[in-house]
Amino acid sequence: MTQGAGQGPAVRTATLRDFRVPPYAQVPVQSQSAAPGQDARPGSPFPEGEVPEGYTPTERNLPVIGRGGPGDTLEVAVAPEEAQAAGLGPLYVVGDVHGYLEELVAALAEKGLIDTDLHWAAGNARLWFLGDFTDRGPDGIGVIDLVMRLSAEAAAAGGYCKALMGNHELLLLGAKRFGDTPVNSGAGTATFQAAWLLNGGQKQDMDRLEEVHLQWMARLDAVVEEDGHLLLHSDTTAYLEYGSTIADVNDAVHEVLTRNDPDQCWDLFRKFTKRFAFRDEAGPMAVRELLDAYGGQRVVHGHSPIPYLLGEVGTEDGGEGERPRVEGPHVYADDLAIAMDGGVTMAGKLLVQQLPLAR
Repeated sequence: MTQGAGQGPAVRTATLRDFRVPPYAQVPVQSQSAAPGQDARPGSPFPEGEVPEGYTPTERNLPVIGRGGPGDTLEVAVAPEEAQAAGLGPLYVVGDVHGYLEELVAALAEKGLIDTDLHWAAGNARLWFLGDFTDRGPDGIGVIDLVMRLSAEAAAAGGYCKALMGNHELLLLGAKRFGDTPVNSGAGTATFQAAWLLNGGQKQDMDRLEEVHLQWMARLDAVVEEDGHLLLHSDTTAYLEYGSTIADVNDAVHEVLTRNDPDQCWDLFRKFTKRFAFRDEAGPMAVRELLDAYGGQRVVHGHSPIPYLLGEVGTEDGGEGERPRVEGPHVYADDLAIAMDGGVTMAGKLLVQQLPLAR
C-alpha cells in the first residue's frame, strides 16, 4: 500500500490520500527475547502485549464511514458451494496484512482455518494471501513465518496455503538488495531504502530478515486464476505490460528479480504500486481488459484500502479514536471487482473471505 515512492523521504503531503507516513527512525532495533516463561507471538521474538522497540505505527485518525450512507461497504454473502475440483476444498482469500500478526491470527481462527495452537485446521481448504505481508505493522517477519509454516501444514493435509507478490514485497526485497543505490525513479533520483522507510518500513523487520524469507518472497507469483477468480495484489492494469498470459506475467516478474538490476526492479515496483484503475467510470472496462487477457469472471485484489476506494477519506478531519467502518469485501466496477484490503493499517479490518461471493 504505497504511494509516491519515487519522491524523496523529505516530502510529506498534508493529507492521508497519498498513503505515506513520516520517515521512520534510523536507529537499528535490536532483537528482543521473551522473558523466561513468557509466550511470544507466533514467529516473533517480542513478548505478548509488548510493542517492539522502534515500531512506528500508521496514523489511525481517519473519519468514520457511516453505516447506511452512500459508499458503505457492500454486505455480501457466500454463494452456495459450487462443484470443486476433485479433492479440493473451499477457497479463501486474505487481504493486506502489513505486519498485523495478531489481527491475522484472529481472522484466520474466526474462519476455522487455524486452531488454538495456530496450526492449519482446514483440511483440504485453499487459502490465498494477496500480498503485502510487511511494513507499517509491528511484526511483518512473524506474519511471513506463520504463512510459510501454514503452507507446509496445509499441503500435508491435502489443501494449500499460497501467496501472491505485493508491491511491499518488492519494496522490501529492493531495500535489502540495493539499499541506498540510486535508481531512476522517473521523477529524479530515489533509493529503495528511502522509499521503504517512507512507506512504513520497520527496522525490526529488516533486522530479522533472513535468506529464507528473501527466497520465499522472490519466488511468489504475481497473478493466478482460481475458480473463475483472477487473483492479484494491485488494482491496476500494469500487469498487462508484463505478458499476455498469466504464465508470461509470472515468468517476467521472476526474470526481473533474477537479473538483480536496481532500475528494472524499481520500475516493476513502481508499476505494481499504481492503483484505482477499477474505481471510476472507466473501471469496468479496465477490469474486463484483465479478464479478457488472463481469464476469470471477477478480479479479486488488495492494495487499495476499501475506505479510499469508497472515497470517504482523504483528509485529516477525523477525530482521535475514530475507525473506518469496514464490514467485509467491497464489490464494485459493475460487480466485476472485489476489493480485499480492509484498511487494517488505519484501524479498519483485516479481511479473510470465502469465495465465491453472491452476485
